[in-house]
Amino acid sequence: MLGRPLLRFVRKDTHINFMRGRFVGLATSAVLSLASLILFFHPGLTLGLDFRGGIIVEAKTNGPADFGKIRAALTAHDIKTEGVQAFGGPDDVLIRIGANEGINTNTVVDNVRHAITEAQPGATIIRADAVGASVSAELLRNGLLALGISLLMILAYIWFRFEWEFALSAVITLVLDLTKAVGFLVVTHFEFDLVMVAALLTVLGYSTNDKVVVYDRVRENLRRYRTMPLRELLDLSINETLSRTLGTSSTVFLAALPLAIFGGASLSGFAWVMLFGIVVGTSSSIFIAAPLLLLLGEKRLRRDTRPAVKKEV
Repeated sequence: MLGRPLLRFVRKDTHINFMRGRFVGLATSAVLSLASLILFFHPGLTLGLDFRGGIIVEAKTNGPADFGKIRAALTAHDIKTEGVQAFGGPDDVLIRIGANEGINTNTVVDNVRHAITEAQPGATIIRADAVGASVSAELLRNGLLALGISLLMILAYIWFRFEWEFALSAVITLVLDLTKAVGFLVVTHFEFDLVMVAALLTVLGYSTNDKVVVYDRVRENLRRYRTMPLRELLDLSINETLSRTLGTSSTVFLAALPLAIFGGASLSGFAWVMLFGIVVGTSSSIFIAAPLLLLLGEKRLRRDTRPAVKKEV
């Protein structure tokens, strides 16, 4: 009685035929990833300060912010902004200023402080960050390089731990997950900066872990059921790990949800990408990674299997 879990997402004897919808899953994933790639080239990602360069200033006003007065005051001080918006509470203001190597950052911040104080007396500057255009280009290259190296390391790890069919299926699935996350960033207009690179790397790590769990069970069942067709064995393995997969995903999802809602401008984007990645990564382990493994390994993983011959006593 004490060992019985209080909550089960699925029954222990669940037998869902996931492989029946493998072609629908693969086709849907391919279409979504293709659409994401199109969105990546047009209209493209909204690059954050880290990658496009510029100055970002966070200010807090004495009472609700009057954005009309703030914009007018900034214009009067000849401060060309790329955006003046609210974030967090009604008294929080986020100001973005384009990159200009010829302008001193401290001078710009002082001018912004004077402008905001004129518009709303008592306002204070909370944070001011600046990134040059050359530095931002280097950061963009390094961020993309980090994503590429992570995929190669995941490929090597899964290949070493399993076989090449598992590794190739996992990496293809992760690339599809990554393209969907990029499409999500384009549609939602979240700024793509170093925080988002960290979010994508976190999503890749979580998705990899989920796929390794399923692959571990597949490998165990390959040894246990030597004559079972690979399609049935994949269905069996997914059903056996389904409760754990849904339980882990739900826990991480619920942990990230408050951060997405109440995290403010600096953290909410990270959390929303995490939430999207959890949903995509969990579903792709079932509907993408397993069908790809079936396509790549149906003959090779079962080529040496023969019905066991009973020895006469």
